[in-house]
Amino acid sequence: MDHTVLHRRLAPDLSTAMIYALLRLRVEVFVVEQACPYQELDGHDLGRTTRHYWLAPAGAIEDPQATLRLLEPTDGQFRIGRVCAAQQARRRGGIRRLLEAALAEVGDAPCVLDAQRHCVELYGAYGFAVNGAELLEDGIPHVPMRRDASARIR
Repeated sequence: MDHTVLHRRLAPDLSTAMIYALLRLRVEVFVVEQACPYQELDGHDLGRTTRHYWLAPAGAIEDPQATLRLLEPTDGQFRIGRVCAAQQARRRGGIRRLLEAALAEVGDAPCVLDAQRHCVELYGAYGFAVNGAELLEDGIPHVPMRRDASARIR
């Protein structure tokens, strides 16, 4: 992802074309590639305080290669979700760049996420620890994880 640019916008600042591009990437990964029919549009993407992060090639802002959504605390903790990368953009450090950007904004506040089982080690490197029993989300094993205010990136 050497030639990609990191973008961050609050939901109200996204153009219709941009939110469409982000949702298209998520559906491509979560619904089509992972063969997991579920309700991707959950009502949080257009929230006033919802933050969207994505990586796109320079000059092609509406061609996201990886994305992450950060929800504002409603219960005292931020929530990271909808983390994904296009197949051709994987294993290039993009997800790490997105996580670092989101966690810089989270700062010392607690943060939670539900990690696909194979991603637990990745999130652990950013101070997240397993915080409950494994669960099936739409047929895919996930593990709840939490990063406390005192957590440090390894």
